[in-house]
Amino acid sequence: MSYDDAIAALSNDALKLVKDNYIVGLGSGRAATTLVKSLGKLIRIKNYNIRGVPTSLQIKLVAEKVGIPLVEADQVSHIDVVFDGADQIDSQKYVIKGGGGALLRENILFSLAKKVIVMADSTKFVKNFTRSVPVEVHPLARNSVISSIQKLGGKAQLRSLDRGYPFFTENGNIILDCDFGTIKNPKVITQKIKQITGVLESGIFLRKPDIIYRAKTGGKFDIL
Repeated sequence: MSYDDAIAALSNDALKLVKDNYIVGLGSGRAATTLVKSLGKLIRIKNYNIRGVPTSLQIKLVAEKVGIPLVEADQVSHIDVVFDGADQIDSQKYVIKGGGGALLRENILFSLAKKVIVMADSTKFVKNFTRSVPVEVHPLARNSVISSIQKLGGKAQLRSLDRGYPFFTENGNIILDCDFGTIKNPKVITQKIKQITGVLESGIFLRKPDIIYRAKTGGKFDIL
C-alpha cells in the first residue's frame, strides 16, 4: 500500500503556509524529503528568499540538491514554520520521533518554531503509543540510563546497525530504544526520561504540532 501520491499532494498543500523571507525548518524522513523537493520548486518558481534549517545530513543533502539556501539552528532567533514527519501520533496529538536518529535536532527546531506542521501516513495514527521511544543518550551514561529506564518500567535496547555496530547520531551520541508497552500518559513519562542524567532528548515531543496532515490511500489526505 503506497501513500506516495498523498504525501506529494499534502506537501504541495502545506507549502501554502510558506511566505517570502521565511526561515523554514526541514525535518527528516520520507514525508519531509518530498516536501523539501517541492519547496525547492516553489523557491525557483516564485523567486522566494527562503532559508532552510536542516535537522540531519540526510535532509541537508536533499535541500542542497534542490537549491535551498541553508543555515544552522544556532544562526537564527526563530523559525517561521517547521515541516516534519512522525513515527507515531497518539489521540492527544503527541508525536514520537527519532526513528532516523535526528530527535535532538528536530526537537530544537520545534522549540524555535512559530508553527509546527507534521505529516504522516494513516498507519502512524494510534489511540495510545505502542512503539518504543527513542532516547538520545551520551555514550558514557549508557549503563546508568538503561538502569534508570528499567526503574521507570521500561526496557532499553541499544540501537545498532545491521552489522552489529552501535548507531551513533550526528551529535556523537547513542540511541536507546525504550519499550514501555502502551503509553497512556506520554507527558509524564517523557518528563521522567528527560530528568535522567545523561539523557539528551526523548523521542516523545512535548511540543504538539499546530497542524497535522494525514496521508490516506488513493492520493487523498486530511488535515487535523
